[in-house]
Amino acid sequence: MLIVQKYGGSSVADAERVFHVAKQIIAAKEAGNDMIVVLSAQGKTTDDLIAKAKEINPNASRREMDMLLSTGEQQSVALMAMAINALGGRAISLNAAQVGIETTNAYSDARIRKIHSERIVNELERGNIVLVTGFQGINMLGDVTTLGRGGSDTSAVALAAALRADICEIYTDVEGVYTADPRIVKDARKLDEISYDEMLELASLGAKVLHCRSVEVAKKYNVKLVVRSSMTDAKGTEVKEDCKMERMLVSGVAADKNVSRISIMGIKDEPGKAFEIFDLMAKEKVSVDIILQSTGHDGRQDISFTIGKDDLDVALKSLEENKERLTAREIAHDDDVAKLSIVGAGMASNPGVAAMFFEAMYDAGVNIQMISTSEIKITLLVAEKDIEEAMIAVHDKFKLASVNMRKA
Repeated sequence: MLIVQKYGGSSVADAERVFHVAKQIIAAKEAGNDMIVVLSAQGKTTDDLIAKAKEINPNASRREMDMLLSTGEQQSVALMAMAINALGGRAISLNAAQVGIETTNAYSDARIRKIHSERIVNELERGNIVLVTGFQGINMLGDVTTLGRGGSDTSAVALAAALRADICEIYTDVEGVYTADPRIVKDARKLDEISYDEMLELASLGAKVLHCRSVEVAKKYNVKLVVRSSMTDAKGTEVKEDCKMERMLVSGVAADKNVSRISIMGIKDEPGKAFEIFDLMAKEKVSVDIILQSTGHDGRQDISFTIGKDDLDVALKSLEENKERLTAREIAHDDDVAKLSIVGAGMASNPGVAAMFFEAMYDAGVNIQMISTSEIKITLLVAEKDIEEAMIAVHDKFKLASVNMRKA
């Protein structure tokens, strides 16, 4: 059996945890499995490296940031190899260049294009546990690229797809996928299983259990994906195509504080202006989420949209440089906002879900600023100070509704 495992930064944060994980990996190997293990940087290493970079150059290029940040994972795999070898196992650490993980050229947000499996297969045939750096690849120039925060999940799932692994296990600091963040919502329930589509929505909307692109890859290649804790023997949550039909209105509630809202006011109300705005964002590789367009007076309109906070500076710079061409009277932004979302494959067939969501907001006294919907999710933009209270209120509302449905 070929197993791909991925361990997050908290799972390998210090020497004690490194040895704990090393014993777990050796046990899986001794059970007769071939093992490929992907590691994230230890603990807060990536944050520390970002802080060091800002001390030197707050406006460092994305290329140089990738060169710097990729060192965190190299430390992790080398230390883990040392731990496994010290315990009597056989392990070898490989970085993205040694494996041959080819990516696009986009620094800090690259996508995997191809994985060369020869080196890994050769090492497995020698009886080695293969430890691979997560979060990174090599572009056509031979430069190091990174896949975005949380990208080690995508590295692991892509390796599982490329080598046709029997299972890909994502180890983290929680026991699986919950109906809400258990650190905020104390009675959040762990799910035994969740569909790819629901997990993809939750991941893209702020649930930090899985990197959203890892779910895309898992769905595309039908990778058997399990999320579980590295600290306990709990069963975990399986992410799969078809799930048992549970009588729940929603599968999960997600919150995302990494959000900024940009408002472009007083634009001429004429064809092409929205295209010009979002074409600028596309050229800067800024992902846009919720969009609200409102018609004002005197042939003018306002357009507001949300982006990640990390993209705010580059987005504002591009818009200000093109303010006259856009015919904008004013460009404003707000960092004190957050997104709150509910996700569930059964929402489309259950009328009244939106009304319940909005009722929960009303009961909690939380004002709604923007709304976005799809077949299986509803997202609201609210003040950041209200996000945790709103999340608890919404979870309680739908938990009660699900209990009532089961009794019916």
